[in-house]
Amino acid sequence: MFCYQCQETAKNQGCTLNGVCGKSDEVAKLQDLLIFVSKGISFWSLKIDTKSTLQKEIDSFIVKALFTTVTNVNFDKQRIYEMIQHGISILLQAKDEFYREYEEKHKKKYSGTIPECATWNSTGDIIEFIRKGEQVGVLSCKNEDIRSLRELLTYGIKGIAAYADHAWILGFENPDITHFLKKALISTTNDELSIDDLFNLVVESGKIAVDTMALLDQANTGTYGLPEITQVYTGTTEGPGILVSGHDLRDFDELLKQTEMTGVNVYTHGEMLPAGAYPAFKKYKHFIGNFGTSWYNQQKEFEDFNGPILFTTNCIQKPKDSYKDRVYTTGLAGWDGVKHIQDRENNKAKDFSSLIDHAKQCGSIKKREGKNIPIGFHHTQILALADKIIGAIKAGKIKNFVVMGGCDGRQKNREYYSDYAQALPHTSVILTAGCAKYRYNLLDLGDIDGIPRVIDAGQCNDSYSLAVVALKLAEVLGVNDINDLPITYNIAWYEQKAVCVLLALLYLGVKNIHLGPTLPAFLSPNVVNVLVEKFNIGPIGSVEDDIKQLA
Repeated sequence: MFCYQCQETAKNQGCTLNGVCGKSDEVAKLQDLLIFVSKGISFWSLKIDTKSTLQKEIDSFIVKALFTTVTNVNFDKQRIYEMIQHGISILLQAKDEFYREYEEKHKKKYSGTIPECATWNSTGDIIEFIRKGEQVGVLSCKNEDIRSLRELLTYGIKGIAAYADHAWILGFENPDITHFLKKALISTTNDELSIDDLFNLVVESGKIAVDTMALLDQANTGTYGLPEITQVYTGTTEGPGILVSGHDLRDFDELLKQTEMTGVNVYTHGEMLPAGAYPAFKKYKHFIGNFGTSWYNQQKEFEDFNGPILFTTNCIQKPKDSYKDRVYTTGLAGWDGVKHIQDRENNKAKDFSSLIDHAKQCGSIKKREGKNIPIGFHHTQILALADKIIGAIKAGKIKNFVVMGGCDGRQKNREYYSDYAQALPHTSVILTAGCAKYRYNLLDLGDIDGIPRVIDAGQCNDSYSLAVVALKLAEVLGVNDINDLPITYNIAWYEQKAVCVLLALLYLGVKNIHLGPTLPAFLSPNVVNVLVEKFNIGPIGSVEDDIKQLA
């Protein structure tokens, strides 16, 4: 295997035996093959009639295939193998449909160039699939700079697909998004595209990322209401409990409805923390609050939670034997040997009864005291405070904002973000979204005239809210260039959704971004130079030096 799509990849070069994330060599190769087959499906999809009844199934497959290969989503090789089999079936249908259409229209057989990904198919066993995956992985492209840009584009669209899938589940779709996903996938097989061509596609993916995050914002708020500034309790109460992680709000909604009046309490963990700000969920008295912190603390925190844990999406770590029997996955999430709750049939609610019964069997969880943390700073909430914020800026009480969104992770050098947050002047306000906030959201950083110094917009996809706020702030302050605002961007990344957010910021013209804790291993030196030249993007330094560079 060779994988370097996440920030924690071995030696910041690439995982070659097993993934640091827990991904096996076999799973890595199957995921590479899943992307390969998705490229072939994309080739035919862009050639057949856009009104074909097959297109709906193709679009759904592409989105789910890309999301499945995001770091820490699915580690179940059998399910990935079955997904590839389904993909081959779709590919063959699309291929046959194109040939029929072409021959009917042109009265001759098609003789154009066809990439291997669009012709390969197999009815072989999983071993054959793994061998093929080894042949078509990242290193099959020999030119380092071309490979770097192809992978940057691929990782960006993986993040886009994740956000698009969340929106689709709530019934919100945009065909322009899936069209670009397919266009981007097949472009990575075209050896005639230059570095400039690929770079332009990378920038275009930033636009699609913005559009996708806007669509998801519309889906979430249109379905569950506008998030409200909310104090979320981080302690627990007596009684059976279920812990929910991931990003899927529909799963969370259905679970809350099915646990009502059962005596089973519900808690969020990690990426599900923002659910506590939605009006639709706040009405449930058995929704107690948030237990635990970031995804990388699962193995420690889940042992202390005497109840079942549900993963609705990423990020799942290898479950320890001490609690593995209490772990459930659903949707695209998966781990070998872990119980999986099947998807919806005919758009009906999922059946969480086994999870609820398990919670009752586990008995009461341990009561522990917690504190309240503020969440729910959706852009509508922040803009409602605009006059207060502008007043504090003009009075010199707020001198700058620091966007510290993105991901959290295991590496010790991520302590930088806690230290940086604490070292910021008391005239600085942190704007955050994503699990990076767990490095500082429990710190007592105070407020400025009632404005919290940590303004939490929500999940990583809610970085869209921070972009909306920045653009509005520029308008109110009469600033023509977003880079002239008193905003510093200090972004932590881990996986491909963070890459997607980064590309969105670049598309919006944001420059001078500090990225850490390390620059991506998939960026070649020449590609890094281009990003520095065009956007002045660079790595984080020491806390002291970076504080001196505040906007």
